[in-house]
Amino acid sequence: MSSTRVPAVRGVDLTVELGGKPVLDGVSIEVWAGEFLIIVGPNGAGKSTLLSVLAGDREPTSGRVELNGTSIRDHSVGRLSRQRSVLLQEHQMSFPFTVTEVVRMGRAPWRGTQAEDDDDRVIERALVAADVADLAPRKFTTLSGGEKARTAYARTLAHGTGVHFLDEPTAALDIHHQERLLSHARRYARSGAAVVAVLHDLSSAAAYADRIAVVANGKLRALGTPTEVMTAEMLSEVYHHPVEVIDLPTGGIIVVPSRKGFHV
Repeated sequence: MSSTRVPAVRGVDLTVELGGKPVLDGVSIEVWAGEFLIIVGPNGAGKSTLLSVLAGDREPTSGRVELNGTSIRDHSVGRLSRQRSVLLQEHQMSFPFTVTEVVRMGRAPWRGTQAEDDDDRVIERALVAADVADLAPRKFTTLSGGEKARTAYARTLAHGTGVHFLDEPTAALDIHHQERLLSHARRYARSGAAVVAVLHDLSSAAAYADRIAVVANGKLRALGTPTEVMTAEMLSEVYHHPVEVIDLPTGGIIVVPSRKGFHV
């Protein structure tokens, strides 16, 4: 008896309207287990909106989202929280919880299940993976922006879900921690998870993504491997600024803006 493989996440003809204006306009996309998909595009393109719709945090005006082959609307809040985790752009918390306590919050969906027995091990592993183990006793409110971002990523990892949604996870990080986080996210995908991230750094997206989705004006303009979609023509058009795509001798590409005509 044959079985049909289904994507971990599927969005079909997704449209979101705000004030009568389409923020997303008929976007269809699939994300597979074992894949690191990165969404790029200019400011206001609809990237974060697409991520929140795929995660089930925002209801589309029309279209549907499926999680592991089932409509996301049919998932209870508890079931949904055990299947996917979401890292938001902002990491605000006014109460003086320690870093360990914040990361432990990621285990809340598993309370009362057998998986709860693994809480301490999972939390310790998440602290190490996000490079915040040395911050464990610190109060979250005393951390720098980058330390808060790393702690939030550790909490996402502590969820232990098979689907991760990361909204600009590297925005507050230095170059070392950007590379560390993206490398870990790709390894997490290689372990069998589906990982979706919104990034602004095009060179980082090209280095780490299995596939890249280019979003502009609410539409999916391109979807494919980095070399397929990261062309100078496509990116220059989407970003309304000339860019150069440079092939590296070691393989891969980097994307740099052209500064011709721009003078300080």
